Amino acid sequence: MREMASLLEPGMLVRHPDQPSWGLGQVQSVVGARVTVNFEEAGKVVIDSRHIALVPVLGF
Repeated sequence: MREMASLLEPGMLVRHPDQPSWGLGQVQSVVGARVTVNFEEAGKVVIDSRHIALVPVLGF
């Protein structure tokens, strides 16, 4: 899953596959496998991309 983190960059929109109630998230930073995302309903969350594959939102 680490390859997924390398595809993410600040400003991209994503969703957490296991937390749909968090809403849309915007990637704030990517450092190694750590992805910081600001979600509409959960605020700023640090995701370990080795365990969670964030889902990019395209064409929003």
